[in-house]
Amino acid sequence: MPDCIVSSHVHLVFRSINGQKPELLIGDLKRFTGKAMVQAVKENPKESRKEFLLDFFLKEGSKSSNVNRYQFWRPDHKPIELWSNPVIRQKINYVPQNPVGAGLVFRAEDYRYSSAVDYSDEKGLLDNIVLF
Repeated sequence: MPDCIVSSHVHLVFRSINGQKPELLIGDLKRFTGKAMVQAVKENPKESRKEFLLDFFLKEGSKSSNVNRYQFWRPDHKPIELWSNPVIRQKINYVPQNPVGAGLVFRAEDYRYSSAVDYSDEKGLLDNIVLF
């Protein structure tokens, strides 16, 4: 399903399987990717903002009682249940247009961090993109 990463947020359209609650899947995704992103910042010798970023993540983590150290993601999210094929199609069309609306590219499929390219019969960065 489509995805798009822009500087201030991420859009994902996904389906839970085996009756898993979407909130639990989102929580798992945020925990895994948050840890991976903090580790990537720590280990990247070319990251000029390393100290600033780690201090910021540490400060945000101190605001929450359920965070051990670093807070990468905001604690909230805005899940929208896709309850019909027309709603699914609307979101699949909306998500890749974020970089276009932000003025980053002229065509959605030209944005590197989106699965829009997969919908234009080309291969994007991610594997296992399921087209609707």
